[in-house]
Amino acid sequence: MAATNRPPRFVYFVVFCITIGGLLFGYDTGVISGALVVIKDDWHLTNTQQEFIVGGTTLGAIVGGLFSGYFADRWGRRVITCLSSIVFIVGAVIMTFSTHYSVLIAGRVVVGLAVGAASMVVPIYIGELAPKEVRGRLVTLNVLAITGGQLIAYLIAWALADVHNGWRWMFAVSAFPAVVQLCCLPWLPESPRVLIRRGQEDKARAILRRVYGSKVPESLVEDELASVHQSMRTENASRYRDLLRTINLRPLLVACMLQLMQQFSGFNTAMYYSATILKMAGFSSTKSATQFSIAIAATNMVMTIVAILIIDRFGRRRLLLVSFVGMIVGLVLLGIAFIFIVGLVKITKDSCGEYVKCGACALDDRCQWSPGSMLCANNGNSMYSDLTTSCESITTRDKAGTWMALASLIFYVALYAVGLGNVPWLVQSEIFAQGIRSKAGSIATATNWTSNFIVSVTFLTMTLHITASGTFWLYAGILLVGLCLVYLFVPETKGLKLEDVQQLFMGGGIRPYRRKAAAVTPKNVDEDDSAGGHSPSSLLSHTQRHREVAVGATSARAGDEIDDRPLISR
Repeated sequence: MAATNRPPRFVYFVVFCITIGGLLFGYDTGVISGALVVIKDDWHLTNTQQEFIVGGTTLGAIVGGLFSGYFADRWGRRVITCLSSIVFIVGAVIMTFSTHYSVLIAGRVVVGLAVGAASMVVPIYIGELAPKEVRGRLVTLNVLAITGGQLIAYLIAWALADVHNGWRWMFAVSAFPAVVQLCCLPWLPESPRVLIRRGQEDKARAILRRVYGSKVPESLVEDELASVHQSMRTENASRYRDLLRTINLRPLLVACMLQLMQQFSGFNTAMYYSATILKMAGFSSTKSATQFSIAIAATNMVMTIVAILIIDRFGRRRLLLVSFVGMIVGLVLLGIAFIFIVGLVKITKDSCGEYVKCGACALDDRCQWSPGSMLCANNGNSMYSDLTTSCESITTRDKAGTWMALASLIFYVALYAVGLGNVPWLVQSEIFAQGIRSKAGSIATATNWTSNFIVSVTFLTMTLHITASGTFWLYAGILLVGLCLVYLFVPETKGLKLEDVQQLFMGGGIRPYRRKAAAVTPKNVDEDDSAGGHSPSSLLSHTQRHREVAVGATSARAGDEIDDRPLISR
């Protein structure tokens, strides 16, 4: 790499084309927030029906994420990217022209297949193409694309909120980025690691040369090729059952745990239901609630940019720990804010007249609020002419709770974007050996979407039965458990080659990386690179150190054979 640590423009072009999949991922998961508040009124949907419209994409993503790993190994990363673009277009057409609840669900499931495939293959694709010095930054660009897609979705939802059948146009827009990605595909290279596995070493060398640029010595490219070959010689895992071996199971459990925590943090309820949450919180109209949803999405995008700038400097592990602590604080404050707005009451009253706060009344499908009488009544009650499902902030206490809810939600989203929003995808692209990367990545991705589905189809129901405050505090409790797990089991991977990262999980004990991290962290290499390019002596020491690491990896693997049996056979 050059002294500036900046990859060639070719790399940024490739990453831009690949991350359109992330943009589509973000748009299709974010657009439902604005569309749902309109569709709910047009089609008179129940809470359960709303949850399954949201969960339809997630359900498809579970399947897409699970099986895309198998096909990514057989057909390559480039082909899966192409297929996901086509499926995105098909799903957008179905949703746009849906005339019934079940057709819309079908369209959401189809889009979910593409979302699941893109969420699995994009981080791996970028991670295998990116130079190690900027791998964290480039993989995190995919998360920036996701947040950008969500922001665009909110802006379009806001613009079309008062347009007749505007929700159809919201879904139709998602087809255009997919068309752009299809047009980019002829210029996208296949992953060099996939090409080497196919025996196409000359093509892999040419791509690595373009990735590293003309200013680096040819020996650096050869060193990278040798590293991949060494990894392929020492690994023999290529079947799903090989994931049960200790050396593969440890990183798989770490990846699945991070993906599980990303969803059980409750963040996607803030994305899927942000407009609904803000209407509960006292923002009076659909359009005003959607406007503040834009602020939430913008916060997510801006803080993702911050994460891109600092992740290769501060490291993955440190950002995760900070993120967890901040999100816990944000959720606790959000729960307190909802006590002011809704009260600590279950939405299970026998009569609408028993609700004393508009926020609680609006959550019950049977009820509407009368601002003039300050009472909750049954839908369509002829005694009241001003019944509405919107809540105006009347008292100082209500206003304080409303703005506290918005501030807490923005703080929570900001801390999510800095760490938990991007690090699980980055770590997942780094910690698996070449032979199992796609298969393990597909299982971790399916874990993400399965937990996402559970959260999305239970959120509104939980707010009814354990209150909105209780729901947010439950998420905070889960994050507290996650904070302990991250502290105990997640290693730091910054600055390491993909082929070196797996050494962090070798050896006995539950935290083996603690003993081995110092041995594999290429501190001197990074210092040489950042100091001003590759001098002959630094390049020689770099190559020599790499060979020592490779030999150490082989020895470690040989020494680990006794402990490398499937756990179920012990």
